[in-house]
Amino acid sequence: MEKGLLKRKIYLLCRIAAIIIIAAFIVKNFLLAPSVVWGESMQPTFSDQDKIIVNKVASIDRFDVIVFHAPDSDNYYVKRVIGIPGDQIEYINNVLYLNGEPVDEPYLLNENSPAKRAFQTGNFTLEELTGYSTVPENTYFVLGDNRGNSNDSRFFGFLNEQAIIGEVTFRIYPFSNIGRPK
Repeated sequence: MEKGLLKRKIYLLCRIAAIIIIAAFIVKNFLLAPSVVWGESMQPTFSDQDKIIVNKVASIDRFDVIVFHAPDSDNYYVKRVIGIPGDQIEYINNVLYLNGEPVDEPYLLNENSPAKRAFQTGNFTLEELTGYSTVPENTYFVLGDNRGNSNDSRFFGFLNEQAIIGEVTFRIYPFSNIGRPK
């Protein structure tokens, strides 16, 4: 009798372990994935070596921070979505204008920061950079928060939505900064 009970317990434990492994596989491959921020292009929001969680099923909207396959290398980039399909974008005197309206960017360094100059964007219009007056369908315009040190849509153009892995939803390291990104 005890031998049969032991077999059932072992069988049950194996089933539970298999379910946990399958669930972890599904979550990692289809829902959430860990990633690492490389470089300083997203400062002050993220720093080099920050560990993040990416939501692979989130819908992407303006100002979301996303992870995507870099169009100019085999790397992954972390950048902020500035323009979505149909948007007109321009920067004048370091002020973002979307569809003709000025937009506050609280995630950038403030005016009193001694490093503010390094984070300035510079003047441009979307048409000057890309030849398009609006962001085309199925593409996005992305920028790093550290505008003076970021390889982004100003250099590689629009980001195809197929290249997007997902939205950064949580920072898990460093422990002093655990939480949702701003």
